[in-house]
Amino acid sequence: MSIRPYGDTINDGKVQLSFTLPMKAGAHGIACARELARQMGLPDPAVVDCEPMGDDFSHYVVYGAVPYAVDPDSIKVQEVSTPVMSKEGVEQMIRQQLGRQVVFVGASTGTDAHTVGIDAIMNMKGYAGHYGLERYEGVVAYNMGSQVPNEMLIRKALEVNADVLLVSQTVTQKDVHLKNLVELVDLLEAEGVRDRFVLICGGARISHELAKELGYDAGFGPGKFAEDVASFAVQELIRRG
Repeated sequence: MSIRPYGDTINDGKVQLSFTLPMKAGAHGIACARELARQMGLPDPAVVDCEPMGDDFSHYVVYGAVPYAVDPDSIKVQEVSTPVMSKEGVEQMIRQQLGRQVVFVGASTGTDAHTVGIDAIMNMKGYAGHYGLERYEGVVAYNMGSQVPNEMLIRKALEVNADVLLVSQTVTQKDVHLKNLVELVDLLEAEGVRDRFVLICGGARISHELAKELGYDAGFGPGKFAEDVASFAVQELIRRG
């Protein structure tokens, strides 16, 4: 059965979108935003907000109804299939099945200066009530922070004999996150050490499917926490023996 977005009633197709145009706010900008929305497939769009963003830029919020539908049964999604355990469950698995400490090295790499994501996964206090890896028994976590060159991340991983590499990417303009993620895989392969690590990436525009395409073992997007990452990493290490 096909479905459409809805706002007031099921399948009415109602959507909201926003975008910025390189022109002054005003009647001309509103008309251009409305026409752009029509070309995007909204038959009768309404520009409900127009705000200036400096001298020559403006931001718009548009409402409309799309005529398109999607069949959910036809859409296939690649997801991490390993079960997610609690912090205590991860600790018990490390203790009973690995019998040694698991070393994680993580960073926001390249020019990315954002640490919210990597801190949420690695720092002791974690995020939203989910403790980070530093608090896990049996885990040694090295959080290298932001703007870490890929070469430096690899050197640190080799120095501490890491099991898992975590890469956080928040900056995505001009697909810089993709170039940076690919570069890391290329460097690991060039040095012949790719298979030494469980390689995981995460960020606002990261999916498991994308991560696999780029050569990573797993990818985690928004709404994931330390237990998601740790559960996958530890079970993958056990699988590899």
